[in-house]
Amino acid sequence: MPVFAAFHGLVPTPERAAQVAAVPYDVVNTEEAAELAAGNPLSFLHISRAEIDMAPGIDLHSDEVYEQSRAAFARIRSEAPLLTDGEKHLYIYQQQMNDHIQTGVVGCASSAEYVAGIIKKHEKTRKDKEDDRTRQVMALRSHTGPAFFTYRGDAAINAIVEEGCRQEPYFNFVAPDGIRHTLWRLDPAVSLTLQAAFEKIPCFYIADGHHRSAAAARVAGECAPHNPDHNGSEEYNYFLAVAFPAEQLQILPYNRVVKSLNGRDKAAYLQAVGEKFDIVPCGDGTARGKGDFRMYLDGQWYQLTAKVDESTLDVINRLDVSILQNELLAPVLGIDDPRTSQMIDFVGGLRGTGELEKRVDSGECKVAFSLYPTTVEQLMAIADAGAIMPPKSTWFEPKLRDGIVCHDF
Repeated sequence: MPVFAAFHGLVPTPERAAQVAAVPYDVVNTEEAAELAAGNPLSFLHISRAEIDMAPGIDLHSDEVYEQSRAAFARIRSEAPLLTDGEKHLYIYQQQMNDHIQTGVVGCASSAEYVAGIIKKHEKTRKDKEDDRTRQVMALRSHTGPAFFTYRGDAAINAIVEEGCRQEPYFNFVAPDGIRHTLWRLDPAVSLTLQAAFEKIPCFYIADGHHRSAAAARVAGECAPHNPDHNGSEEYNYFLAVAFPAEQLQILPYNRVVKSLNGRDKAAYLQAVGEKFDIVPCGDGTARGKGDFRMYLDGQWYQLTAKVDESTLDVINRLDVSILQNELLAPVLGIDDPRTSQMIDFVGGLRGTGELEKRVDSGECKVAFSLYPTTVEQLMAIADAGAIMPPKSTWFEPKLRDGIVCHDF
């Protein structure tokens, strides 16, 4: 049912792919981006975080930053160089992080299908972040950061992808963080066969990249009125995505740290928590399964077990992140809206429980919570229900790299 179209990809030469490819713009701040790009003028961070080449303190959403990004894109296209494929292709993109391997297909998704809900979402987007991505894409006239899709695995798609991976890759490199990135460019005829196979799956789910997807729909809406011959087939109606089968994905914990005990001392706080959870001291902060909450307070880990009857809860409220929010963060710690509260912060991905201990032991925070990861099945069930997950519910790893393949329009 969904369109996943072959396209004229803009790709770095195999010799320069490792220099060009960079972590996504939204997983690093300005200082981290500058450090990663130091000494490498071809890093895509000069495009995605253009402020690293500008005066310190510049407004990240000023016209000058988007113009700098556009100029950097033009420079790297020439210097790397980045080359436009003469024929339309789908691409296979494989990532390996330690023992985990995930293999996806790079293609172009339909903005109209995003609007229609064939591409399903599970998060709310923020207008300021949509505005930023829309301006960035319009400045470059290219989708350079792919959305991260998943779908329920399909045997026909799997067979084509497995055969494609037996071919010689276009490039294959290990990034400084140890993650291997491999790209295959599929023959145009094979690309069309794979495109037809995707049309038989019911839908895509956005795993990561809600703001990229929303911005792409806005870009299509902005471009269409300026084209008197608009018919829906133009490249601006499509956006870059990588689609992975759900069974291959890895979601890591997305943990919480809180800056105060909401006016309580330790004893009063533990008493309040004990009304909602059974509390047992334990030796570490690694949650072993759903419903296993770990709390770090005053140098000690505790295992928490919620007293709520999960069988009475709907698909949203039985998520561990929801139970923690509804039973502890809101009623005990006063964090009614984690999207806007200044008292809570989120620690995701590979930082682990050591980062939680560090944030509390330093005095920066008072208490930390380690959660078992949300599953891909839970994500898809929530999207199928047309519901919205709580903020900071999923952390996918490894992240897709910018600059692997771009889509000009």
